[in-house]
Amino acid sequence: MIIKSASLETVCGVTSVLPKNDRVEIAFAGKSNVGKSSLINGLMNRKALARTSAQPGKTQTINFYNVNDEVYLVDLPGYGYAKVSQAEKEKWGKLIERYLHNSGQLKAVFLLIDIRHEPSANDKQMYDWILHNGFEPIIIATKLDKIKRSQVAKQVKLVKEGLGVLPGTKVIPFSAETKQGREEIWEVIESFMENR
Repeated sequence: MIIKSASLETVCGVTSVLPKNDRVEIAFAGKSNVGKSSLINGLMNRKALARTSAQPGKTQTINFYNVNDEVYLVDLPGYGYAKVSQAEKEKWGKLIERYLHNSGQLKAVFLLIDIRHEPSANDKQMYDWILHNGFEPIIIATKLDKIKRSQVAKQVKLVKEGLGVLPGTKVIPFSAETKQGREEIWEVIESFMENR
C-alpha cells in the first residue's frame, strides 16, 4: 500500500454517534501499552498522527483514520488500564461493543499482544469477546525488536496457546522500530479491501 494521504477524520466518545462510512474499516484492539498508536503510525508512515503516550490509557475514544480515501484504520480504546475506574471501563466496553455490532463496514479486527509476555487474562477475554461478536481476530505480536530472533517462534507459540486461538489464526510479529511485519499487515488489510 502506497500511502498518499492519511488523516484522523472522526473521533467518537461514549455518547457519540458512530459515523456512516462507505469504505472498508479495519479495527485495532489491544491493551493500553501494547503499542497500538505506534503500529497505526507505522502503517500510515506517519510519525505522530496517532498520539503515542508514555501514559497508558490515552485512547479513550474510537479514532477513525482515513487512508488514501480507500480504507479506515480504526483505533479502539485500550483495555486493562488499572488507573481507570470500573464504571469508566464499562463505558468503553459498551462503546467498543456498539461499534463491533453496528458498523456495516468493519471487515476485520486485529488484536495486538506484546510478544514478550504470555497473554494476560484481559487479552484472553478480549480475544474471546471479539470472537463472540462475530469476528476472527488476526493477532499482531508487537515489540518484536525487544526479543532475540531465536526467541520469536517460541514466543509466537506462547501467544497462540495463551489466547487459545482458532486453528489457522494468523499471528504477525511486528516492530514499530524496524517496521518488520508492516508489509504483511497491509497485505491482510488489502485482501479485505478486495473482498468488500
